[in-house]
Amino acid sequence: MHPYLSAALGGILIGLASWLLLAGLGRIAGISGIACAALSERGWHACWRWAFLLGLVLGGALFAQWLPVPELPARAPLLMVAAGLLVGFGSVRGSGCTSGHGVCGLGRRSLRSLVAVLTFMASAFVTVFLTGGLQ
Repeated sequence: MHPYLSAALGGILIGLASWLLLAGLGRIAGISGIACAALSERGWHACWRWAFLLGLVLGGALFAQWLPVPELPARAPLLMVAAGLLVGFGSVRGSGCTSGHGVCGLGRRSLRSLVAVLTFMASAFVTVFLTGGLQ
């Protein structure tokens, strides 16, 4: 499959999934918010969140069995864990993550989400520049 086609199909599926969650449950598909609430809530409020998170993991694993997946080099595992924890902390403190603001918020024309996405992108550009990440 051509890389542009697979990227477009992935984007369409992400958009469709976020729309289905919004249309079906009236919820925003912000992964960090869903994960945080799944750990802190009980009952129905936690059940749909756990189902969503399980679907993310199992869906990825299922498609990895059917489609070729490029192998990415593992770099500094402890640094990756620390970076993941910092991203999680930042997304909770910033009231949302790239999926919530970038996919759902921009689709709803939220000014707050636009500011958040511009901040995410600026931080990413600076990080890549400082670390030489595009070598």
